[in-house]
Amino acid sequence: MDLENKVLSREIQTLLYESGKTLGTAESCTGGRIAEAIIATPGASEYFKGGIVSYTNEIKERLLGVSHEVLEEQTAVCEEVARQMVKGAINALNVDVAVAVTGIAGPGGGTKDIPVGTIWLAYGDANDIRTIKLEDDFGRDKNLAIATVTALQSLIDFLRETLPPKNEEEYL
Repeated sequence: MDLENKVLSREIQTLLYESGKTLGTAESCTGGRIAEAIIATPGASEYFKGGIVSYTNEIKERLLGVSHEVLEEQTAVCEEVARQMVKGAINALNVDVAVAVTGIAGPGGGTKDIPVGTIWLAYGDANDIRTIKLEDDFGRDKNLAIATVTALQSLIDFLRETLPPKNEEEYL
């Protein structure tokens, strides 16, 4: 675990702990790296309920409720699947906020239409799910590291924007 992920994990802890909100993950290509980063900070059990590693379409459908039709028509590496993975994680894990990732980390598996390095990230709550598409291929390890850091930072940005502001008078 690198220092950057630990710093991001600490920021997530601060935001979620103070808000009382809970978090879950749904990961495909990152295979649990995002969850690992989140739990790097002691006390994560106060807000992190768990994660689902849905490496196959079967698990995406069965545990996260991702549409079979969407998987067939658009493949697992698309914006809609990432969105449905967030919804599925919120429902399956009974959390307020979730982050999800699906993509092709490489070195193989890419196609002309969906090349290696294509990774969709989604994050948000039941009413507001946002997405980011990564498209560059830097090799498997770097692709996964970039996806993990981007997911964590995007989650932080979302929480900062959507959580109620702290009442500074409480702390005086």
